[in-house]
Amino acid sequence: MPANVTSYINGKSNWKKELETIRAILLKLPLDEDIKWGIPAYIYKGKNILGFAAFKNYCGIWFHNGVFLKDEANLLVNAQEDKTKAMRQMRFYNSNEIQPEIIKTYILEAISNSEAGKEIKPKRNTKPLAVPTILASAFSSDKILAEKFNSFTIAKKREFCEHILSAKKETTKQNRLDKIKPLILNGIGLYDKYKKINLINYNLLYS
Repeated sequence: MPANVTSYINGKSNWKKELETIRAILLKLPLDEDIKWGIPAYIYKGKNILGFAAFKNYCGIWFHNGVFLKDEANLLVNAQEDKTKAMRQMRFYNSNEIQPEIIKTYILEAISNSEAGKEIKPKRNTKPLAVPTILASAFSSDKILAEKFNSFTIAKKREFCEHILSAKKETTKQNRLDKIKPLILNGIGLYDKYKKINLINYNLLYS
């Protein structure tokens, strides 16, 4: 995890010039700079507006609610048409493609949209938690395991349960239960180790 934006940019030698150019544009705007998900993030009045990052073949800007942008220059792409609803990317393959005034226009529109409350909020899963029988039995014989499980958020509880329920064979369910017990007892979510590598997750989802 980079300590700050400067550290992030210095670690991306192949795209350092482009990232510095993008950052220079952002620093002139009313945005707060931070590191989130392992990449530079820019916030306006507590709302995430955009971030930028560098990958192997390109660098780019991510607008969190880019779906609301007019995109008059036709620069935005949706990385996953069937999954990504709000976020849109602006990709650059060389420094000549970075046009400060156009980028500034998009960002100011994004800020205006945020002020207007335009955003797509993720839908919450309101279905009752379905605890697998095998997991419920484990709770009955191990009260500490049950207490630790109950200390998790509903989302993390659901991840554990669905992980077991998705197995077709009883032997597989038992194997999965044996593997998640230490996680539960140590207060570690099923996917926490992946979530900590935030930039990698970000790449997988949006590259």
